[in-house]
Amino acid sequence: MNKDKLAIEALRILSVEQITRANSGHPGIALGAAPILHTLYSKHLKVSPKHHQWINRDRFVMAAGHGSALLYALLYLADFGLDLDDLMQFRQFGSKTPGHPEVHITPGVDASSGPLGQGIAMATGMAIGEEYLRARFNRPELPIIDHYTFVLCGDGDLQEGVTQEAMSLAGHLGLSKLIVLFDSNDIQLDGKVANTNTEKASDKYPAMGWDYLFVSNGEDLDELSEALGIAKKNSKPTIIEIKTIIGFNSSVANTAKAHGSPLSQEEVQKMRAEFGGEAFSVPTEVWGYYQKNIVDSGKAQFEKWQQLWYRYQAEYPHEAQQLQNLDHWEIDENWDRLFNFDEQYKKATRATSGEILNHLQTLHPGLIGGSADLSSSTKVKGIDGDFSKTKRLGRNLNFGVREHAMGAIANGLALHGGIRPFVGGFFVFSDYLKPAMRLSSLMDLPVIYIFTHDSIAVGEDGPTHQPIEQLSQLRSTPHLNVIRPADANETLVAWDVIMKTQNNPVALILTRQDVPNITNKKLANHLRQGAYVISPERKKLDGVFLASGSEVKLALDAQTELYKDGLDVRVVSMPSFYLFEKAEQAYQEQVIPKDVKTKVAIEMSDAVHYYRYLGDNGLLINIETFGQSAPAGKLLSHYGFTVDNVVRLFKECWQKNHSK
Repeated sequence: MNKDKLAIEALRILSVEQITRANSGHPGIALGAAPILHTLYSKHLKVSPKHHQWINRDRFVMAAGHGSALLYALLYLADFGLDLDDLMQFRQFGSKTPGHPEVHITPGVDASSGPLGQGIAMATGMAIGEEYLRARFNRPELPIIDHYTFVLCGDGDLQEGVTQEAMSLAGHLGLSKLIVLFDSNDIQLDGKVANTNTEKASDKYPAMGWDYLFVSNGEDLDELSEALGIAKKNSKPTIIEIKTIIGFNSSVANTAKAHGSPLSQEEVQKMRAEFGGEAFSVPTEVWGYYQKNIVDSGKAQFEKWQQLWYRYQAEYPHEAQQLQNLDHWEIDENWDRLFNFDEQYKKATRATSGEILNHLQTLHPGLIGGSADLSSSTKVKGIDGDFSKTKRLGRNLNFGVREHAMGAIANGLALHGGIRPFVGGFFVFSDYLKPAMRLSSLMDLPVIYIFTHDSIAVGEDGPTHQPIEQLSQLRSTPHLNVIRPADANETLVAWDVIMKTQNNPVALILTRQDVPNITNKKLANHLRQGAYVISPERKKLDGVFLASGSEVKLALDAQTELYKDGLDVRVVSMPSFYLFEKAEQAYQEQVIPKDVKTKVAIEMSDAVHYYRYLGDNGLLINIETFGQSAPAGKLLSHYGFTVDNVVRLFKECWQKNHSK
């Protein structure tokens, strides 16, 4: 048995031993795709295990994340930092080898994957990031950024809509350094692929602007390697369809049973006996092979690049410093001095945000993004022109109507490094990219989501375009900071919070309609605590209004009317529950005293998160049904978001609490 074959068999046996020991996992892909990963890592992938965060490494995304055991086996043998105990703890609590790859847990993993379709879209973002940084920083004879992005996917990935969105855009943009390895085994969980899909890949992907290559036998390493070599020279993104056998050489080979059920202990023991050695052991020849072809080769490639980097630093010190600082870019503390919003200022927060974003992009060269065909409405647009085949320095990404891919591509941009991505759309259509937003939060990526048209005040477009449940959905997502500013100054502070955020995504929720300026910079600065007293009671505290966004002005107007009737009310602006819940308990109690019975929250959404602050005697003025098509003013009146109605409801709540 030659060394390549021996190494592949080692990957296979280590993979199924992990899975059967855990009694959980997917042996089919591990057995079938082992030659693909072996060939990629040992013959083509530019990566140094001892420098696994190297900015110019090739990226690899295991889009078919259920094949994690195979990836972990290879990372173990290639000395990325996993040890034998890590393999034996596969899928166990607190291990470095979770059920699907997770980027901050396992060294050598470039993206958290598992939700099918996300991987190819994230890889598209990585490829865009490489193209932009290469165009911005490379100089003659100094290719500091010059790498490929590889993906391993299966039929399930290619059936997902987000994949089609991303591949369409990747083909349009001519991302020639993006290479997809398609593990084509004709089987998926419910049976044969032919039961669900009869597309002809050789016709479909070229029509999308991709090069298509075919490997007839996934066990033929020469054919595999030749295809990879061709793909690396192509002028378009490339998909390589590789015919494999799911569950290769097992009792369930070429059947759906191989997909997600561990092999029996008896069968794994038989495989081990045929391979030789004790469980989880590997011949020294395999260790030596990977040491030479991945560890030593990667180290040599890194050191060669390092010499280029030293030259680059000497000849282009400013650019070198910029590149090094991109992931922790600090803008001038007084960047906001350009903006002075007085009492007469009255614009939609989307418009104010657009002006701020345009300015921030002039200060941060890594800010790149765009909208889902809505830049004129959302005011979310990159500067320096459109990123295209012929203009790689353009910072505006024309995503088209591809919301889901837009979110996943933003994740890829952030994962690549050197890029701070922002994306925009109508708030109601955040539903289209929720899975990508969830992964942003799971991976702690500082992606900036900007959503406009935030309530029924959208008006005539009707209930299909009027968000109701979206605020609660996003607020319920762990690690996602949702900020809904009330006016221009809160929007300005929100952007400062965003620019200082490095370890989690932020969703900025903005109005379509004009809103008056109700704060000054000093007052709005309290947004950093998530909630604050925007207008205190004058003498005695009879109750508290809680609100966010445009409804804060409504609360202030109701406060004025109630004071005329002898009720002294405090108004609290609550732009960010996420930040408020991180504030000290004493501060929370100071802003929203528990001993005040009459607390009334106002928000044009289902607004369920306010209940935790209202207590047993509070009242929520919200919307629990879909909107209607009508002018905004009519809708606000119909659903009770008027001063008269808010005053009436507050009085009823107060009287009820004081008649007990």
